[in-house]
Amino acid sequence: MMEHTENSAQGFQFLEKQGDLFSCEETSSLAHCISADVKMGKGIAVIFKRKFQGEEEIKRQGQTPGGLAVLKRGKRFVYYLVTKEKYWNKPTYDTLRSSLINMRMHCTENKVKELCMPKIGCGLDGLQWPRVKEIIKEVFDDSDMKLTVYTL
Repeated sequence: MMEHTENSAQGFQFLEKQGDLFSCEETSSLAHCISADVKMGKGIAVIFKRKFQGEEEIKRQGQTPGGLAVLKRGKRFVYYLVTKEKYWNKPTYDTLRSSLINMRMHCTENKVKELCMPKIGCGLDGLQWPRVKEIIKEVFDDSDMKLTVYTL
């Protein structure tokens, strides 16, 4: 298993790990991107929908692009980064950054220390991983969180 870790002075840890996202600790919170219409019909979103359900709960939160919907499941939060209006749209780096900032605030308020996610926005959404990685690090750099990005 390939693993790459980067640490910042403040205690933020950024790891890239090969493996199944859903094999992470049940106390780790999870995150992925969705559209405001909450379709979740392709890619990893389908697995999130099957595992955590809650589409109506997400819809009731009424998030728009740049927002964040949150489900509490057991000891973890499941974060839905709303990065585009309709499932067929493409996100922008700005909506992704805004959703990440909202997630960072929720993590801080709720004392979330471990967060796991796929290479968000880079699969079907078509954003470029080097740029997305840079944005994630900027948003979380001065936190004391451990953030692990999984790839299969």
